[in-house]
Amino acid sequence: MTGKQLALVTGAATGIGRACALALAEKGYCVAAVWRSQREAAESLLDELSGDGHALFQADVGQADAVQKLVAAVVAYYGRVDALVNAAGRFSNQAVDAADYGQWCQSWEDSLRVNLLGPVNLAQQVAQSMIPAGRGRIVNITSRGAFRGEPAAPAYGAAKSGLNSASQSLAVALAPHGISVFAVAPGWTETPQASPRIHGEREAEILADSPLGRVGSPDEIASLVAFLLSGNTEYLTGAIFDANGASYLRN
Repeated sequence: MTGKQLALVTGAATGIGRACALALAEKGYCVAAVWRSQREAAESLLDELSGDGHALFQADVGQADAVQKLVAAVVAYYGRVDALVNAAGRFSNQAVDAADYGQWCQSWEDSLRVNLLGPVNLAQQVAQSMIPAGRGRIVNITSRGAFRGEPAAPAYGAAKSGLNSASQSLAVALAPHGISVFAVAPGWTETPQASPRIHGEREAEILADSPLGRVGSPDEIASLVAFLLSGNTEYLTGAIFDANGASYLRN
């Protein structure tokens, strides 16, 4: 690969991951777009990415061995990884008063694997490519729920809070190698996964969360991610960026 930088984007088939892939392609990156189950959406994304040199990779980033194989495949294909966007995530409910303890445990384990361990494992693996180069940037997509709690989905809130902390720890550990690490914490965002909840019975309440009277768009989050990866942002390493239309400030 010559000229272009390579960005590995997880969760790229839909939502924030898709928007990030499109935004980075517009910035001139080659995009290694990672998808898990939505092949048609991923193939559609590939057709829409501007420029050339992009490729699709299938992986379940919640599985540690799959993460290792994914990064090895991307490095074998492109020769390196210059940027990582951990946008893959999964929201699921865990009812504290539920009778099924086994289901409770399994749901927590699944959420932690996808929302915390997957991004951290990916960061560790891509760092092996970035460290010899003396540069690299990593953006972890976390959540407003990391700050205010998710009573109906405590595993999601805990995982995203852990990812905020891990991002700061990685920023300190990797700074001597020229690698910057950032966290972006969106509020409600109009994605295929969130849309049914946004436009359900709580719609008025959700929209009123923000003084803007609306939720965010994936493109708005992607613009911030693209800035962090492409701009003069090294001194921002370790920062957690709230992207929630000031809704966090009101609650």
